[in-house]
Amino acid sequence: MTRISVTVDGVNYSDEVENRSLLVQYLRNQLGKTGTVVGCDTTSCGACTVHLDGRSVKSCTMLAVQVDGHEITTIEGLERDGVLHPMQAAFHECHALQCGFCTPGMIMASIDLLNDKAHPSETEIRQGLEGNLCRCTGYQNIVRAVQQVADASASADASTSAGASVSSGAPS
Repeated sequence: MTRISVTVDGVNYSDEVENRSLLVQYLRNQLGKTGTVVGCDTTSCGACTVHLDGRSVKSCTMLAVQVDGHEITTIEGLERDGVLHPMQAAFHECHALQCGFCTPGMIMASIDLLNDKAHPSETEIRQGLEGNLCRCTGYQNIVRAVQQVADASASADASTSAGASVSSGAPS
């Protein structure tokens, strides 16, 4: 057993874990983060994707002891004060979920994708998500959801830029 200290969804934890315990097991069994799904246990499906220090990782092949001193964000940690993260809302609005099994991992991977490239093409989205599988073949709607968030971000960027240039004079 090893003691780890980790921040998960903004909460600090200090727990004893088995040295060979997987991160996905720790999140689900010890912390109750059941939105992190156990899929294939081989990194093939991506259902268990979480963010480690802001980057997506597959928690089924990472040991819990490896996250000592780090910050983890799960699908449960995206929502703030009852408001869905824009990617969660887009998946809902675009019907980018069917059975829902892949959804947490797809959302986490999609956020990381947009953090790397704010305005990806459809091809770049598909390539960026190729490590995550949807067995219901909902890819069209998943791509649409990611594009919706990227487009909204581009619109927000444009209006912020326009507002900054308009209001760069005297304070109001």
